[in-house]
Amino acid sequence: MKRLWPQSLKGQLLAAVALALLLAQGFSAILLYRAQSERREAAVVHAAAFRLLAANRREAGKPRNPIRLSPPRDLDGPRSLRIEQSDVSPLIRGDRRDHDAEAELRRILAEQDFAPGEIVVTHRPVSQDIIAQRRLARDVRSHNNRQPHFDRLLVAGVQRDDGEWIVARVLIPPSKLPLVMSLIGQTLLIYLVIVGAMALILRRITRPLAALTERLERFADTRDPDGQMEPEGPEDVRRLIVAHNAMEARIAALLDEKDVMLGAIGHDLKTPLAALRVRIESVDDDTERARMAATIEDIVRTLDDILSLARVGRPQAPREPTELSALVASVVEEYEDMEEPVTLGETNRLVLPLRSTWLRRGLRNLISNSLRYGSTAHVSLLRQDGNAVIRVDDDGPGIDDADIARMQEPFVRGEPSRNSETGGAGLGLALARAVAEQHGGALHLSNRTNAAGKIEGLRAEIWLPLG
Repeated sequence: MKRLWPQSLKGQLLAAVALALLLAQGFSAILLYRAQSERREAAVVHAAAFRLLAANRREAGKPRNPIRLSPPRDLDGPRSLRIEQSDVSPLIRGDRRDHDAEAELRRILAEQDFAPGEIVVTHRPVSQDIIAQRRLARDVRSHNNRQPHFDRLLVAGVQRDDGEWIVARVLIPPSKLPLVMSLIGQTLLIYLVIVGAMALILRRITRPLAALTERLERFADTRDPDGQMEPEGPEDVRRLIVAHNAMEARIAALLDEKDVMLGAIGHDLKTPLAALRVRIESVDDDTERARMAATIEDIVRTLDDILSLARVGRPQAPREPTELSALVASVVEEYEDMEEPVTLGETNRLVLPLRSTWLRRGLRNLISNSLRYGSTAHVSLLRQDGNAVIRVDDDGPGIDDADIARMQEPFVRGEPSRNSETGGAGLGLALARAVAEQHGGALHLSNRTNAAGKIEGLRAEIWLPLG
């Protein structure tokens, strides 16, 4: 059902209006059909009453004063079927009496000073009435074999004071086709006017909204303030576009200020660090000099991670089609050249629009993180659920399930990283997550367990949408 229902605002509103019109016209058609049926039934009963009154006066020998009842003129077909006189009721097996029609017929006859003893009214198929069949057969011969379209008739019988029954038969005309065609034409006209007007109004509203959505998506991807929209559409939509342009300009200004600040911080910190590298060469103690150099390198690496994490949200380079399997293999080769225990497993050839420099940085962080807390890193590239999955497995202690989400935040480190062997500022996973989200993907962390439920290591995955 969800697939059949439109997903856009314009489509949903038009579908709702169309369904409302369909229901309204459906109820209207039902009411009109019932009114037509009741009017046709009343006409048939009046026709039967007229013929019964005329027959009763002829049989009673009364003067032929005008009957105060006009025969209906909207019944098609033969003008009359023969009035039948019988000693018994006209009901046959299978007939069902119409009590409402009997009450109406009694009322009409009473108004004409005719009070019969008993009244029976029934509806009967023409095929079960011999008299009607004979009359229709004669009409077919006299009208060049054109068969009247009647399939039911009303049989009305009244019992006189002497016990004799007078029976009248009236053919029931079928529903008129012009009414149905009128309803269909009326429905189509209403649909054309209302739905057409709604479509024009919604197009005026949704077109600037669609353009605004595209602008938001482009700005979220590039952070480029150029190409802002001109206000258009209704006043409410125009105000929305103006407010968005102002917010976008403010965001762009804040990002520019942040970049300037980060550049200044990087310059002001890296310059004295470079001077310290030169000065420690004058230290005679080799052990102390090595410790000082390691500290400086750790500060520089942390500073690079901080600057990278701050700038990853506003990439300058556009995405380019990249063979992901070759990129993953080249990063693994870098560690193999340094004789690090990194292995490449299963890979699938996948080409995606990527910012390869950033993705390399994120993958290196995951591999370095695996080597820091474990002894090996196993890298693979898979296709799964419409995504490219870069998987890095290690044999370390893993992460408590309750801490997995927290470990992806900046400057958060696990217990093993607090010693001097692992070090780090807690930015590796945060940077990898930011790179994945920059490409519309996500970073997933999970513990690998054996059959006994014991943790065998951590699994880090970068999911990138193939679409």
